[in-house]
Amino acid sequence: MPDAPSILQNGPNASSFITTLDGESTALIKLKNQNGISVALTNYGARIVSIKMPDKSGNIADIVLGYDSIDKYLSSKNPYFGATIGRFANRIAKGHIQINNQSYQLDVNAPPHHLHGGADGFHSRIWSLQSESSSEAVMNLNSHAGDSGYPGNLNIKVTYDLNNENELSIQYEAISDASTVINLTNHAYFNLNGAGSGSVGDHLVYIDADQFTPVNQHLIPIGLPSEVKNTPFDFTVEKRIDQHWDNNEYEQIYFAEGFDHNYVLNKNSSNQLKLAAKVTDPSSGRVLEVETTEPGLQFYTANAMNSKDVGREGKPYFARSAFCLETQHFPDSPNHDSFPSVILEAGETYKSTTIYRFKYQ
Repeated sequence: MPDAPSILQNGPNASSFITTLDGESTALIKLKNQNGISVALTNYGARIVSIKMPDKSGNIADIVLGYDSIDKYLSSKNPYFGATIGRFANRIAKGHIQINNQSYQLDVNAPPHHLHGGADGFHSRIWSLQSESSSEAVMNLNSHAGDSGYPGNLNIKVTYDLNNENELSIQYEAISDASTVINLTNHAYFNLNGAGSGSVGDHLVYIDADQFTPVNQHLIPIGLPSEVKNTPFDFTVEKRIDQHWDNNEYEQIYFAEGFDHNYVLNKNSSNQLKLAAKVTDPSSGRVLEVETTEPGLQFYTANAMNSKDVGREGKPYFARSAFCLETQHFPDSPNHDSFPSVILEAGETYKSTTIYRFKYQ
């Protein structure tokens, strides 16, 4: 990898992230390692604000989309940039779930469905900052019974850790006093050539998945997984993102206006960390590898963004100028008995780990 710069470029201004909402304070937390990689976080949504890293020539750029102040996050029409998503990431059909023969109606915030934990999901909460150092931040949130319609008082802890092997680890833990469902992820939008630098169509993608879950026009899974072989969804051999993303003759691409689908990761049953995906930017030489204990990966090409999303340094964020790799259980899992279970029984501990590893071509 390139030599670490002697002085890291300035990241987001900490003073721009200090405010008080409903009696709780927001802050900016900065992590860095010895190789010139820095990560900025905020406890508003327990989110990633910035990830800065050198390219193959040592030039630093921010590779995740976001804003330069807390006010812009609060007013944004895209509330998910870099956020921790919960209680349930992705969609639940008509906001309906059943747990132990008891039915629950969740917040319908993407009519007629439930999306990313509801309008008041974890992305919009002030998390309690439990501890911080130059390499680690720990945040906590209490979600009360009935929150967005979910049963159980749920306590959640998220730990971000940046090491000198250029790995940003995200560890989730949660426990509930009643049976509930849970599906947590991080919703970072990446552009390895730099946020706001244009299309990610030339990025090369590998996803270790032989199957994906087809969806209807509302992006709700329609049944059992399908094979990716001989479809635009086959990333088992590395290829450009844009090779098929305009193939509207393929119904699944037409429904999502690109890629916005869950991949069934090729994993063993031991629930250990395993490589899920790899993305390479030939221009900068930056490489992102994703490892996870989760069974699924939502691959999204930011199809819904438009130039009204203006990020840091006044740069507009256009459609398909970023990609997301959301490690998670499958969309609408509570309504599909064949999908891996998302039920967390009372007193049990939910654990999940995802690692973003930054490398060079």
